[in-house]
Amino acid sequence: MSLIVMEVPVEAYRTNRLTIRQFKDGDRNAHFLSEIQATLTEKVVENLPPYFHQVRSNESAETWLSKMNDESVLYVVRANDGALAGFVFVYQDSGSAHIGYLLAEEYWGQGLASELLTGFIDSIANKSGWRELVAGVDESNIASLKLLEKLGFVKQSMNEQRVVFYQYGLKNNSQSEE
Repeated sequence: MSLIVMEVPVEAYRTNRLTIRQFKDGDRNAHFLSEIQATLTEKVVENLPPYFHQVRSNESAETWLSKMNDESVLYVVRANDGALAGFVFVYQDSGSAHIGYLLAEEYWGQGLASELLTGFIDSIANKSGWRELVAGVDESNIASLKLLEKLGFVKQSMNEQRVVFYQYGLKNNSQSEE
């Protein structure tokens, strides 16, 4: 499957505790590169693809940032105090948006992932041409599996790498196309 990177229908959105904004090249600086390194800890990237691992220098953070920005629409997630809390990644593929997210360890267990994804769904619900969102999660990432199901994502399949795929129908968009 070939994924086509396109602009998403929203550049930024806010939730009660988070500000989410599309990454722009002007955001690229040494401080941001060090924030990336601090966020992509072993525990955070444990169930993620290899290119998320070993981001331990400004050079490796720059390589990771360039790859993510080239292959997806990258959103930077900040807590209300301005600290980097995580990322959202969006890849568009003919009527679908493939999404991924991560939060820094210090933001786990506070309901922020639910807030982040609910905010994303709400912000794009009536602004995109997408019929569905697709999310893939390593089967050992129980918290993310439960979160997707809680938010209404429906399990679709699992691949040979033990990634479980979920689908979320965007009702407003799919109804308007019938």
